[in-house]
Amino acid sequence: MKKAEVVFIPSPGVGHLVSTLEFAKLLIKRDNRLRITVLVIKFPNTTETDVYTKSLPISDSLNVINLPDCSLPPTTKPGPAMAFALLEAQKPNVKQIVSNLTTGENHGHLAAFVLDMFCTNMIDVAKEFSVPAFVFFTSGVGFLGLSLYIHNLFERDNVDSTHLLPLTELAIPSFANLVPTKSLPSAVLRKEYESYFMTYAKGLKNADGFIVNSFEELESHAVHSFSSHPDLVGLPIYPVGPILNLEPKTKGTVESTNIINWLDDQPPSSVVFICFGSKGSFDEDQVKEIALAVENSGVRFVWSLRKPPPKGTMTPPTDHPLSELVSVLPEGFLDRTADIGRVIGWAPQAQILAHPATGGFVSHCGWNSTLESIYFGVPVATWPLSADQQTNAFELVTELKIAVEIALDYRVEFPGGPNYLLTANKIERGIRNVLEKDGEVRKKVKEMSGKSRKTLLEGGSSYNYLVLF
Repeated sequence: MKKAEVVFIPSPGVGHLVSTLEFAKLLIKRDNRLRITVLVIKFPNTTETDVYTKSLPISDSLNVINLPDCSLPPTTKPGPAMAFALLEAQKPNVKQIVSNLTTGENHGHLAAFVLDMFCTNMIDVAKEFSVPAFVFFTSGVGFLGLSLYIHNLFERDNVDSTHLLPLTELAIPSFANLVPTKSLPSAVLRKEYESYFMTYAKGLKNADGFIVNSFEELESHAVHSFSSHPDLVGLPIYPVGPILNLEPKTKGTVESTNIINWLDDQPPSSVVFICFGSKGSFDEDQVKEIALAVENSGVRFVWSLRKPPPKGTMTPPTDHPLSELVSVLPEGFLDRTADIGRVIGWAPQAQILAHPATGGFVSHCGWNSTLESIYFGVPVATWPLSADQQTNAFELVTELKIAVEIALDYRVEFPGGPNYLLTANKIERGIRNVLEKDGEVRKKVKEMSGKSRKTLLEGGSSYNYLVLF
């Protein structure tokens, strides 16, 4: 039997690629009448996605094609403009590959495109092939509702970022509580990002529906707002999460093995894990405040400390050489904390969160990390950096009450830097709070962890939404 062809296009970069590939695997596992082709777009001169695409099992149901490199004008600035230009430049390649996929005797019919939330300009290509285009939204349902609603305010009500800044809070249909302006993404608060936001949100509205990496039990108010609020009704959503890649990126490295072995020797729920995602890094002043907080708290810790990229570039952080690490941290820090903690570079995050010794997670609140912490039942202390993370932090602390606050409004702008220095006292308080053994937050997280594991099983809400999709 010829299989129906579904084309997936994740956005460039690791954060979105991983969950997109996991969703593709979930879909073909659920229905063997589908054949999925993933078209991988890379930023120029990067190889960070290779480790994920090369590890995929070869099958007649899942096919990965790396699109050819596209040269961009030298004047293209890093950031949203570069990503948009790259996608536009790849349109001819996508058209050609999709044409090839659907011609010839052995190919089935083209059924749909599934596009990353930042690849909506590819909806034009889907329309040329007369098939539906669904957006795979790698943030939560609350943030999807916020994006669509603020686009309405800007377009319909003539509001812009200058009107939002003086407000202290805003009523957003996908949130039960009023959302503080300081918890909105920079894309809607800064005038220079406004045209990009409008293009992005308008693109979302051209989709035939949204597959969201979340689950109804977690974001029940947000999910229901799509069937009850006039600004959101009529936009089909399929919350099918949590979609996670729980396999370590690099299996069995010496450092990863050493960390897991060290955790094996620690008491249950006693270690705080400090990690800020694939793009998180800090300058030396902020690193010293974290070190002071960790040392003063006296708690056991694993700290993933990364080296910032050169100023003005979009390259991901790298690991510090050991000789450099000593100079970045306060003098003697590594010796004084040798019995209670470990400072590492890249971290096998899912393995550390899954370990019984891990009791708390100081996190940037990226959505993948948020879902992993919930799945493993580890409470988060919020420290957002950029993108949707301020909104996610607010949702976790205020809306869902499954996290404690270190900061809700910290943000790193590009170019520029952080909006303030977080003091050691505030960080230490967050670390102590997140490790509280019998707190209400820990109970709620454990309860939500159970729900996150059941929702994709037969009869669960995410299972049912996947069937519906």
